[in-house]
Amino acid sequence: MAPAALVLGDGEVFEGEAIGAAPPNGITSGEVVFNTVLTGYQEVITDPSYAGQIITFTYPHIGNYGVTPDDHESRRPFCRGVIVREMARRRSNWRATGDLEAFLAEQGIAGLAGVDTRRLTNHIREAGAMPGAFGTAPESDLRAAARAEPGTDGVDLVATVTRSEPEQFPTTRTDGRPPRRVVALDFGMKATIVRNLRAIAQVEVVPAATTAAEILARQPDGVFLSNGPGDPTAVAGAVGTISDLLGRVPVFGICLGHQLLACALGGETYKLPFGHHGGNHPVRNLATGAVEITSQNHNFCVADSTIEGAEITHVNLNDHTVEGLRGRDLRAFSVQYHPEAGPGPHDSRYLFAQFDELMNKGTYD
Repeated sequence: MAPAALVLGDGEVFEGEAIGAAPPNGITSGEVVFNTVLTGYQEVITDPSYAGQIITFTYPHIGNYGVTPDDHESRRPFCRGVIVREMARRRSNWRATGDLEAFLAEQGIAGLAGVDTRRLTNHIREAGAMPGAFGTAPESDLRAAARAEPGTDGVDLVATVTRSEPEQFPTTRTDGRPPRRVVALDFGMKATIVRNLRAIAQVEVVPAATTAAEILARQPDGVFLSNGPGDPTAVAGAVGTISDLLGRVPVFGICLGHQLLACALGGETYKLPFGHHGGNHPVRNLATGAVEITSQNHNFCVADSTIEGAEITHVNLNDHTVEGLRGRDLRAFSVQYHPEAGPGPHDSRYLFAQFDELMNKGTYD
C-alpha cells in the first residue's frame, strides 16, 4: 500500500496508506464525517445519504466479515471515500462473496487506512464536519483540493442519487389483509426501506422530481418520503410537491423525508456541527415514554421552535434535537432516524405498522 494522507479544510493532516480505487491525480475530496457503527459498514457505504461525503469509521477494525450483494442499500456507493484505522486482511463469514477492499476498488471508491481515527474523530467533534482531501498526491495539492471542496451546504445532492425511471415492487404481505398501494419519492432511498414497505404494500418508487399531480394520478393509499443526502433546502421542488400532497393522502417520511415534511409544514432546518451518524442513538417516544435505540445518518436537523404546523413526537436524548413529528389535523408523520436499520437496531420498526394503520383509515375525501 502506498503512503497517503488526509488534509482537512483547516489544515490538519492525518497520515495513512491508500486502499481501494486509485482516484484521478491521486486526490479524493469531500465533506469528512464519522460514523460510530460496530457492524453494517457495507450498508453505510452503499447508503445514498452519504453522497458528497468521506466516511470515517470510528470502530478500529473494518471489513472482517466481507461483503455480499444482499446487503447493498443502493445500485452503487455514492460516498466520495472511506477512512479506517485497520482494514481486515481476510474475511470470515459464510455469507461473504468478496472482500471490502476489493469491493471499494471495483466500485471506484478510494480509501485511506492506518489513520488515527480517534484523533480524527475528536478533531471533527471539536471543529465540526468540514471539507477534506486525501490520497497519494503531494500534501500541497491535497491542501489546495481541501480548500476548494464546496462541501454539502446548498447543493442539490438528491439529483445525483435519485432513480431516473419509476420502479414497481410487488408486495410480500402474508397476513391476509389486502396490501395497500404506496408511492415512494426517491430522494436516495435505501433497499431496506423498500423491503419494509413491501411487507404492507405494493410499492412504486418514483424519481424525486415527480409532481404531486403525477403521484395522485396513481391513486395511492399512502405516500412515502425517503431518506437522502445533503441540504433539504436545496432539493428542487420537493417541498412544493409535499405541500400539494398534504391533506389529500397519508404521508410517512424518514430522515431527509422528515426534514422535507417539516419544511412543507412551515418548519426550518439547520446544520448540526458534526451530524448524527451511528447505530446507537437513544430517542424518546414522547407518547409512550419508551426509549428506542436508533440508527442515524444526517447532517441537518429540524428546528423545534419553527414547527407550528406539527407536534413533536420523538426527541434525541443525546442533544434533545427533534427526532419525530406529526402534522396537526393531517395524516402525516415522520422520523429523523432510520426505523428500517439494516442490520439494526430494530426498536422502531413498529412505525411501518403505524403507516399501515394510517392508510387503513382511507384517503381524504
